[in-house]
Amino acid sequence: MAAKFHSAALALAVAAIAAAPAVVPALAQQVGTATAVNPTSEGTPPGGTTTTLTIGARVLHKESIHTSPTGSLQLLFLDKSTLSIAPNTSLVIDEFVYDPASNSGHMLTKLTQGTLQYIGGQLSHQGAVTIGTPAATIGIRGGIGTFSYGPNGAQALDLNGVQIIQNGAGTITLITGFMSNIVGWNTPPGQPFRIPPELISYHINILSSVNSQTGSGPPFHGLPIAGLTCGTSSTPACPQTPWLPNNTGENDATQILIQSTKFGSQPNPPPPPPPPPCVECDNFSNIRSR
Repeated sequence: MAAKFHSAALALAVAAIAAAPAVVPALAQQVGTATAVNPTSEGTPPGGTTTTLTIGARVLHKESIHTSPTGSLQLLFLDKSTLSIAPNTSLVIDEFVYDPASNSGHMLTKLTQGTLQYIGGQLSHQGAVTIGTPAATIGIRGGIGTFSYGPNGAQALDLNGVQIIQNGAGTITLITGFMSNIVGWNTPPGQPFRIPPELISYHINILSSVNSQTGSGPPFHGLPIAGLTCGTSSTPACPQTPWLPNNTGENDATQILIQSTKFGSQPNPPPPPPPPPCVECDNFSNIRSR
């Protein structure tokens, strides 16, 4: 009798499991939208498969983004900030939390290869945006910044606002018009210096559509196309360097004061180790004394 009861209970349990609705994983949170896409740009949502991005595609929390050698992409986020992503770039929207009622939250984007440009929205006004690279993390208040990472390390350009660059070996502050090179996580960030105009033009070029690309939108007629040879009658004009404040003396002084104050508050470095003994010198002395 007990065996029959056990068999009946087992049969009921199996039937209940079969009748239960399948567990569906929660949809990943949408954090933005692709507003311009040049082929090929790809996205991989968490736990999902890689797909080719198209204009209007949803951008999800924790999504990985990759552009091919001819691909580029612009993303618009819920806080009205944007990321422009150059060819051969890989990144992850690692964290994005935004409350539109209070305009509060935070954003973390991890750049592992290539170049991107960030234009701030509500979150960057509060200093709640971070660009992470294997060489350093860059906190942004403002502003507009261009960031790259490759075999030689990371590079940060501050086009507007304030950036705090930090890694395992030190911290520096950038203001508008300055940049820094960072070799690796255990090497102090390089001292700030003025952004060369030709570097700004270079970034305009690689972040723009090229070869008649239109970002998946309708074609433009009679407008310049970046990436073509400049200065000939059959090609459009070159892209112009964006405006930067011309109060260079004031900005230079401010940047120097920021760094001097930071260095002044740090402890003195330890003295260098004594030089190794010079065996050749001792032998030479013995020879001369004979």
